[in-house]
Amino acid sequence: MEHKKADDLIPQQEAGVESNTEAEVIFSNEQEARLFFEVACERLVNVNAWHDYAGTGTAEFSLCDGAGNEVQRTAQKGDHFKIDIPGPGSMTGEGYDWVQIEAIEKVESPEEESLVIRVRPATNPHNERTDTAHFFTEEATSNFVIRRQGLKVKAEVHGRNEKPNVKAEAVVDKARNAAVATGAITAFSKYQWKSLVNGLVKLDP
Repeated sequence: MEHKKADDLIPQQEAGVESNTEAEVIFSNEQEARLFFEVACERLVNVNAWHDYAGTGTAEFSLCDGAGNEVQRTAQKGDHFKIDIPGPGSMTGEGYDWVQIEAIEKVESPEEESLVIRVRPATNPHNERTDTAHFFTEEATSNFVIRRQGLKVKAEVHGRNEKPNVKAEAVVDKARNAAVATGAITAFSKYQWKSLVNGLVKLDP
């Protein structure tokens, strides 16, 4: 394996804001932990169901291919997420924020096994604009991780280098992105990602 741990796939924090959100569940034996790790991994790559896992008041995610067409399958490298967050949408993104998957990898080591999806703000594949259709700049990444360490299974979201995208072509997007990013860095981001990680490792009743 080229990478020994999930953390090797998460970019270093260099500028802006970072965030770290986690939820975990602990099992009584390793077989149960291994089985549930696979369940949680299946949830992670089922991006179209993230809103169901996260619950009311959270963003809706639609998985799209490289051309921006909605698809009903599990996530792959090069795919886009079309994100509908509560509140005004991006003009550049035609009402949505867009990110693209630049890495999706399962890694194993003697200490842990994990699945990592790293996404980065992207242009809207549906129009000719070249600016980033997201409230963060393209330097930002969101890193989604399912990790098993012994009896423990964790869901994690790590934001890195998060800065408001105030270089958008549309003037209205500059103001919108600054407002949304400020909120994203604080209240909404915490609620969104905490709801998602809780849902990803929720035990079925």
